[in-house]
Amino acid sequence: MNALMTRRILYSLRWEVVLQFRNGFYYATAFILAFWVVLYTQFPRLDLTAILPGLLIGNLLVTTFYFMAGLVMLEKGEGSLEARVVTPLRSGEYLLVKVLALSALVLIENLIIAALFSRLHFMLLPAVLGLLLAGALFSLTGFVAVVRYDTINEFLLPSMSYILFLMIPLADFFGVIHSPLFYLHPVQAALVLLEGSIRSLSPLEWIYGLGYSSAGVAVLYGLARRAFRRFVTV
Repeated sequence: MNALMTRRILYSLRWEVVLQFRNGFYYATAFILAFWVVLYTQFPRLDLTAILPGLLIGNLLVTTFYFMAGLVMLEKGEGSLEARVVTPLRSGEYLLVKVLALSALVLIENLIIAALFSRLHFMLLPAVLGLLLAGALFSLTGFVAVVRYDTINEFLLPSMSYILFLMIPLADFFGVIHSPLFYLHPVQAALVLLEGSIRSLSPLEWIYGLGYSSAGVAVLYGLARRAFRRFVTV
């Protein structure tokens, strides 16, 4: 990454944060967080440490997948998404800025939730890595899912299939279905990393968690760039 690219990304990242704040995304995050805080105060002895990884994966859905969809729809409605084609910001840089801004939001929100429901009994490093990688997977999937649609009504029904795809590993985590095939799913790798926040991971689990989820992010990043070129730069 050269200096010019870094400056473009940092400048765009600043305005991305402003965009999210002005359009109420931070307030929505605060509302979700407040819900969890109220739940905790109502059940102060509730210890959800054992299911914390699955709970965090489920909580990511709104602040990554649907926030990405909302941001893209907002920019489409304003005409600013198409206008980016004639700016120096590349499609890959645009996606990176979106993912970075949402990842920061996701990290703060979910670390607070993890601290509450585990009573601070969780390991920080695997939690941070798992949240960042899962957040990137969900955000990029959100972009791929929404960019072809012009209205939120068109998007809502098809979005269900993407949500089902993203949530499949939770069936294994919560014991609904057990199969080694779940380990082919990139979100399963991020879930393994999040499990490292409540138990020690083996070296093989670290390699799988980091390597496979990172590979999933790379694939989705490529698909998102392709979708940008197909549905935006027309």
